[in-house]
Amino acid sequence: MSRPSVAELRPVVHPAGVKDRRSGEHWMGRLYMREVSLRVDRYLVNTRVSPNQLTYLMTVFGVLAAPALLVPGITGAVLGVVCVQMYLLLDCVDGEIARWRKQYSLAGVYLDRVGAYLTDAAVLVGFGLRAADLWGSGRIDWLWAFLGTLAALGAILIKAETDLVGVARHQTGKEPVQESAAEMRSSGMALARRAAAAFKFHRLILGIEASLLILLLAIVDQVRGDLFYSRLGVAVLAGIALLQTLLHLVSILASSRLK
Repeated sequence: MSRPSVAELRPVVHPAGVKDRRSGEHWMGRLYMREVSLRVDRYLVNTRVSPNQLTYLMTVFGVLAAPALLVPGITGAVLGVVCVQMYLLLDCVDGEIARWRKQYSLAGVYLDRVGAYLTDAAVLVGFGLRAADLWGSGRIDWLWAFLGTLAALGAILIKAETDLVGVARHQTGKEPVQESAAEMRSSGMALARRAAAAFKFHRLILGIEASLLILLLAIVDQVRGDLFYSRLGVAVLAGIALLQTLLHLVSILASSRLK
């Protein structure tokens, strides 16, 4: 069986609206990864590999970011970025293969969300352990491991707050939430939400963005010869995670998503 061309794949696996989803499409996917995934799809659509198997593999790469970050120096940070980029690639590919074969399942949606939870948590916990200098010659400072875990907990809670909107609506017999419902009922809250979105600081606690930040800080620390900036980064991400957890909860309650 011949492989489909990229031109044949594109209209099927990238239907209208896929790249435009405000809450469902990562900016790196729109920028480049969806084009990379199309070329990977060609070699997988006619194999026995299922979309769910790809989702399992996606999750494995995401979780591997944590031990990768424990490798000292820039090498570990680069390995972490590679793991997360493989996660992002497979996150695109599994859904595209499902669309091409029309193999949709609730299990696939569920597994995709589990993978996202685990990847964000793995990157932040790995960052905390990295900052604790787990393999250093000196005393391990567990404060940074704690802060990294705290940041991971915040990242998970934010995703849970979003997902629980769907749970609450389903249990009360309401239709799935529309993106327009995310708008604030209060003009003041709407302005605050737009200001926060403009700075996009909340993205730093997502595994993909966090991995790039970790690499940048690793390069600076390599020049300095210590872990000062990595430790500062862990503290900042923990603070962002706690603040964003509260703000996100308030934004949900102040919007029409639970109406």
